[in-house]
Amino acid sequence: MQLLRAILQRLLTTAITLIGVAVIVFVVVRVVPGNPIAMMLPPGATDEDIARLTAQYGLDKTIPEQFLIWARGVLHGDFGTSITARQPVLDLVLGRLPATLELSLMALVIAVILGGIAALTGTRKRDTLTEAGIDITNGMALSIPDFLWGLLLILAFGVLVPIFHISGRVTPSLELPFTTDFYLVESLVRLRFDLWLDIVSHMFLPALALAIPLAAIIGQLLKQSLKETMHLDYVTLARTKGYGENHVILREALPNAILPTLTLVGVQFTFLIGGTVIIERLFSYEGLGNMAIDAVINRDLPLIQGIVILFAVIFTAVNLVVDLLYAVLNPRLRHG
Repeated sequence: MQLLRAILQRLLTTAITLIGVAVIVFVVVRVVPGNPIAMMLPPGATDEDIARLTAQYGLDKTIPEQFLIWARGVLHGDFGTSITARQPVLDLVLGRLPATLELSLMALVIAVILGGIAALTGTRKRDTLTEAGIDITNGMALSIPDFLWGLLLILAFGVLVPIFHISGRVTPSLELPFTTDFYLVESLVRLRFDLWLDIVSHMFLPALALAIPLAAIIGQLLKQSLKETMHLDYVTLARTKGYGENHVILREALPNAILPTLTLVGVQFTFLIGGTVIIERLFSYEGLGNMAIDAVINRDLPLIQGIVILFAVIFTAVNLVVDLLYAVLNPRLRHG
C-alpha cells in the first residue's frame, strides 16, 4: 500500500510537471521575435497570404486562446501540424524517437561497461599507480564535454583512421527491409547481421562521445562506494572465511555499493538523452535532437512544443522507473 501511494504521488507530480513544462514552452516560443509564417512563404507573398496562413495555424489568437486550443488537441492525441514539414507533429516525433532512444541506450551501455571496469579495477588495485592512473583518466574524461569528444573521435576514427562512419544512421545503398524505426533491434531480430554491423558502425562514435563523460562519473562514484563498502563488517567476515579478493568485491561489496550508482545512472541518462541534440547534429544522425535544431531554426512552433513535451515525458518516466527500482533493490525501503 505504501509503495502504491508513492507511485500515485509521483504520477501526480509528473502530471503537474508536464503541465508546467507545456505552459512555459508554449509561452516562450511565442514571445521570441520572429514570424514563422513569414519564413515559410516565398519573398513575393502578399499580406493576404500571411494572414490566411496565420489564421490557419491559429496564430492570430491570443496566447491563452492558442494554448487552450493546443491543449485540447493534445488530450485527443493531436499535437498539431508542423509548419515546415506540413505533417502531423506526433508522427514526425515518433518517427525520429527510436533513433534517439537506440543511440542513448547504446551510449548508456558503453558508459556502464567502461565506468564499471574502471571502478572495479581501481578498487582491486587501490592505493597503487593503477588507481591513480584511473583517477587521472576520469578527470580528463570529465573535463572535456561530449561534443568535443565527438570532434576528436571524428578526427581520429573518421579522418585519420577511417574505420567508422561519421554521418547518417545507415548506409543508403543497403537494402532496408524495416517495418519499424528501431533499426538496430529489428536488424538483429531479422538476423540481418550485415545491416546490424552497418548500423552499429554509424552509431558507435556518437554513442561513445556521449558515453565517455558519463562513464567517468559512474567510475568515480562506484569506486568511491566500493572503497567505503570494503571496510564494512560483512566484507571483513567474508575475508575471514577465506574468500578471494575478486569474490569479496563482486559478490559481497558490489551489490550494496551499486545502489547509489543506479540512482546516478538514471538521472544522468535523462541528461544523456538531452545531450544527443548536439551530438546528432555533429554526426548528421537522423534522430530527435537533429530535428529539434531544425525546428528551432525554422521557428516551427508546433514541432518544438511536441519535441519538448516528449523529452519531458521521457525524463519523468525514467526518473520514476529509477525510483521504483531503487525501492525494490533496497531492502530497507522495501520493508520500511
